[in-house]
Amino acid sequence: MSERTKSSIDIAAPPEAVLAVITDFEAYPEWAGEVKQARIEERDDAGRATRAWYRMDAGALRDEHTLAYEYPSDVEVRWSLVSSNMMRALDGSYVVEATESGSHVTYQLAVDVKLPMVGLLKRKVEKLIIDRALSGLKKRVEAISA
Repeated sequence: MSERTKSSIDIAAPPEAVLAVITDFEAYPEWAGEVKQARIEERDDAGRATRAWYRMDAGALRDEHTLAYEYPSDVEVRWSLVSSNMMRALDGSYVVEATESGSHVTYQLAVDVKLPMVGLLKRKVEKLIIDRALSGLKKRVEAISA
């Protein structure tokens, strides 16, 4: 990823529980507000999704896109854009580290839309996406783990 926006959050649940929610892509419409539909298109030999399709509606930005996933370690999930109507790039990662009280989750994201957008505005959009995703992830994981 080139220029990225990055943010972190602490979640009161073990890394395994956090990663289980992160990698349950088909359940994203239940907790990731902008995601309206999700479908796994390909899986690896371990059963992990390697390609997923999404339909999203974020007000001014409505899109259908496909992401490719990779798992560089037991604590990291990375994705990159395969196809999209509105975006040139949507690359990101979650890294989940164990803490004394649960997990520390770091989310990085780089977005490039096909419409012209000033860099500062693009970073603000990325920050908004990240903050909403981390907040939704925390609520989902802690509700399931409670």
